[in-house]
Amino acid sequence: MHPIIKKLAHFFGFFQLTDSFEKEYGLIKAGRGYSRTSVNTSIFRKSSIISDGKVQFISFYDAKGRIVIGKRTLGEKKFILKKQPFRGNVRDAHNIISLGLDGDGYLHLAYGMHNTPLQYARSIVPGSLSMERIDTTDGIEEMKVTYPEFHILPAGDLLFAYRSGKSGNGNMVIKRYLLKEQKWETVQTSLLDGEGERNAYWQMCIDDNGIIHISWVWRETGDVSTNHDLCYARSRDFGQTWEKSDGTPYELPIREGNADIIWKIPQNSKLMNQTSMTADNESRPYIATYWRDMDSLVPQYHLVWLSEDGWKESRVGERKTPFSLKGGGTKMVPISRPLVLVRNKEVWVIFRDIERGGNVTIAKSSDLENGKWILEDITPFEVGAWEPTYDENLWKLEGKLNLLVQVTRQGDGEKVINKGEKESTIWIQECL
Repeated sequence: MHPIIKKLAHFFGFFQLTDSFEKEYGLIKAGRGYSRTSVNTSIFRKSSIISDGKVQFISFYDAKGRIVIGKRTLGEKKFILKKQPFRGNVRDAHNIISLGLDGDGYLHLAYGMHNTPLQYARSIVPGSLSMERIDTTDGIEEMKVTYPEFHILPAGDLLFAYRSGKSGNGNMVIKRYLLKEQKWETVQTSLLDGEGERNAYWQMCIDDNGIIHISWVWRETGDVSTNHDLCYARSRDFGQTWEKSDGTPYELPIREGNADIIWKIPQNSKLMNQTSMTADNESRPYIATYWRDMDSLVPQYHLVWLSEDGWKESRVGERKTPFSLKGGGTKMVPISRPLVLVRNKEVWVIFRDIERGGNVTIAKSSDLENGKWILEDITPFEVGAWEPTYDENLWKLEGKLNLLVQVTRQGDGEKVINKGEKESTIWIQECL
């Protein structure tokens, strides 16, 4: 793109691409979504888009806060969209929408929660865009819910995880949807227990071997600056029992005192919460996040992974600009939280950074030991407050990366940007 056009796109924020640019960058228009907060583009949306190998589903809030669910046949460019009878408070970016897709093809929907009672719906029939509200899963630990996420298990069941409680005082709950019985059961009511003094902010994945991996930081108060220490746990029996990275069994619940600290990071290190993790086909975990070292003022992207020799770390790129990370609410900082993926021994970290023009960037490395990374910008425009979310099932099934891309804005400390357009185009970017 010509530099002058790119500057104009950055200035206006909601640059409309031509058909040729859309084709060149693999962008497919999905619809128009609310854009004055990052509620549609927060990284802890699990999942914003999801597919079964044939059909891809998408969810987002429109300009009036209504939930929209859409679908397309993979390979086609047009989405069929349906507005739902459900709404969320889009002025609070915590109130994200998460989709789940079970082995029978039913969509599961959790939405609009920030320390509020569970809101959950399911499609009326498999593959349908018509959803019906269900008042509860099983009624346990469902009154103060935040950060819902669904994960599909190898046999088609679903895991459902969320925080019960609030920032600085909350616990991790895990439930399982039994496909044959079409009902929920509680697996853990307090897997990560803040003991009434803190809470864990986690990221979670299920690898190709059915092993659940979680990593997390502890936060002492509602202030993000009190995040500290990167910890890890895994389960080989779908969440019933858990172990440390050396195989030592955990005594549940996991607390600060017995957590497996894999990378020691003190408070006030600009350590971000709720980033991402993945695992390769040998069940080795990889965690992407950012923090600043004690001898520096500049937060850097870091990849932490488990090798045969133990946990190691690689810096992703070399940032030059310091920024503040403190206080409560949704933060607006010049970089996004990163998404990490592994493909054929190559690690990808996806993010946006104002130092690179605020575009979507992919960093790739096939040589973590020597810290060699190649960075490539993959959008022709800046994306504002966007953070990466992707079609995890499509990645697992076919090795194809589809990202949800939308230009959004976010005021620091849960503020709404009350200027400019109220909605912007939502794209699916087919990166592979």
